[in-house]
Amino acid sequence: MLMKFSRQRAAILSFLQSRKDHPSAELVYAYVKKDYPRISLGTVYRNLNQLAEAGVISKLQFGSLGIDHFDYDTSPHQHFVCTKCDSVIDLPMGDVSYIDAEASKHFDGLIQGHKLYFCGLCKKCLTKQENKQ
Repeated sequence: MLMKFSRQRAAILSFLQSRKDHPSAELVYAYVKKDYPRISLGTVYRNLNQLAEAGVISKLQFGSLGIDHFDYDTSPHQHFVCTKCDSVIDLPMGDVSYIDAEASKHFDGLIQGHKLYFCGLCKKCLTKQENKQ
């Protein structure tokens, strides 16, 4: 999909590139609105979805959060979602692509991929919890 250049889209991409926390569209909107006060939340959503459809960024959907998050890093990697603060963190680990073949052994249909994320308490929330005890 060929996309025309726009300063707003460039600002959205620049913001995502500078982040490692997988922001929501609302957070992207709040940042970009500082430089483009007339931009709407709908425009931010539309640009994020177009960038995701074009494969420029990744759109992350975690059932437990109910909110889309966006990641500039499109390389295959896993994520961790904190059950306390809802933060989304990259989880560096080895290749897990073998899981598709393993799942295929136990399924009569066609496995075409997987979406996998880990959950629990992030370091910050775990420390807070330990300090309360």
